[in-house]
Order: sequence, then structure tokens, then C-alpha cells
Amino acid sequence: MPYDPMDPLAVFAELGRTKLIETSLDDLLNRVASMARRALPGAAEVSVTLVRRDVPYTAAYTGELALKLDERQYEHHRGPCLQAAAEQKTISVPDTATDSRWDGWAERAAAAGAGSVLSVGLPVHDDISGALNIYGDRPGAFDHDSVTLAQSLAGYAAVALANVHLYHHTNEMVRHMQTAMESRAVIEQAKGIIMAERRCNADDAFAVLTTISQNTNRKVRDVAAALVSGIRSQP
Repeated sequence: MPYDPMDPLAVFAELGRTKLIETSLDDLLNRVASMARRALPGAAEVSVTLVRRDVPYTAAYTGELALKLDERQYEHHRGPCLQAAAEQKTISVPDTATDSRWDGWAERAAAAGAGSVLSVGLPVHDDISGALNIYGDRPGAFDHDSVTLAQSLAGYAAVALANVHLYHHTNEMVRHMQTAMESRAVIEQAKGIIMAERRCNADDAFAVLTTISQNTNRKVRDVAAALVSGIRSQP
């Protein structure tokens, strides 16, 4: 894929304008990979590795070569992107043909068409780490300025990714809490109905609900909702 220059300042500005409510984590990752390929001189392909619960995967990539070389690292549990993610630092491979690290991964990368590699650690969240991986099609594709720019871009991207992840994670927690509160409310209503009909206490009323739940293989909340709905529909 030919290099299509993009002003790095424009990249930083666009990441800074990210609207959390309108952006999913996947969308942002794809934008980061695409913008990095355009902003970084020497970048032929770019990918983003994420590691959740010690399981790495490529969350975004601009071409099949990046995906192929990422997945070879995951298969053998070693490589520059995994090291960058684990150590949260920048790993540079100026010439893959002469690099002896990672039990031959670099040599395979050279044979596949990646002459140099740059991986920059991405701290996303407490339980998620990652790396921005830049693949060059020739040795020495990334000079000192390119490395500095890649690190700056990774820093901006990490903040945007962390914010999007936190936003959606918090929203999900709120939804779970709302669901739990609604379930509790309908169960309390159903207990009140049973207590009134059977003249029993709250514990006995809940025991009735759980017995029906077990016998009918339905959730307690669903049993309670059906009971409350039936009472409301009565004339």
C-alpha cells in the first residue's frame, strides 16, 4: 500500500476530537491503524495488538501482512509486539533479516516482505495492554524522528482508547445495575402479592418463587414478572 502522507498534527487533533458516545472501541482502533499508516514515514502496514487476560489478538490492521506477522507471534508466544505490550516500551527491529531475537520470527518477517518493524506499547486499561505495530517494507525504514513520532502517536491513541473503553465499560455497568434494580423491584412486588394471598412472611414468599422457578426451569425474575403481570391484567 503506497504511503499517503497525513499531517501528524491532524492525527493528534482528530484523536482529541473523538466523541465517546459516537465511537466504539473497534472503530477507534481501525482509525488509529489507518491514521498511523498515513502519518508515519516508512510505514507500509500497521496493526494494533490488544492483550486481554493474557490472550493477545489483532484488533485492527491495514493489511494482511501485518495480520499474518502478528498472528505468528501469538502462535509462538514471542515477538516484538508481544514484548512491547508486556513491557510497555518501544521495540525496534531495524533490519529483520539480521535480527536473531524471538527464535527466528524476524527472519520469517523478512521473508514475508517486512524489512523493519517498530512496536510501541499501548497502556489501555488495568486489564488490557496493547501495542501499535508498524511494519516497513525495507530495512531501516524508521529513523529517530519516525520513532519519536510513533511514540507520540501511541501516547495520544492510548489516551483515546482508554477513554472510549472506560466510557463503554461504565455504561455497561450502569445497564447491569439498572437491570438488577428492576429485577429486585419486580421480585419484591411478587413477594408482596404472595404474602397477601398466603398470609406468609417475606422469606416464605421468596421460597415460593424459587420453588416455582426450579420446577418450571425459569428465572426467579421471570416468574415474579409473570405473577405481577397477571395481577395487573385482572379486571
